[in-house]
Amino acid sequence: MKYIYLYLLTFIIFLAIDFVWLNFIAKNMYSQKIGHLLAENPNLIPALIFYLIFIVGVIVFAVLPGYSNESITKAILLGALFGLLTYSTYDLTNLATLRNWPISVTIIDIIWGTSISTVTSVAGYYIASWLKI
Repeated sequence: MKYIYLYLLTFIIFLAIDFVWLNFIAKNMYSQKIGHLLAENPNLIPALIFYLIFIVGVIVFAVLPGYSNESITKAILLGALFGLLTYSTYDLTNLATLRNWPISVTIIDIIWGTSISTVTSVAGYYIASWLKI
């Protein structure tokens, strides 16, 4: 049951941070740079599936290894690496395959993915500590 709580709390934190990013911080940048590609109404089901899968990755590849080694540093480094790898996959694929995909979006998005994954991993580490997993 503790793992379910860890997952849910980590999921909520990630979702809240990304909501702020997408709706308040980066919204204008995305509209200006890739507005021609954006749907009028986003399809929330694939977005939800991404979030559900991504949090599994953060927990399995960063939070639990860091926690089991009692090393917040390990959680930070693995969380950053996980974010870098996953967001780079998306953004570099877009840069390679989509016409007029801006390199600035790729760079900003990779930095964002690395950052949010790192912060989420730290939060997950402290949640795991609090739950005494």
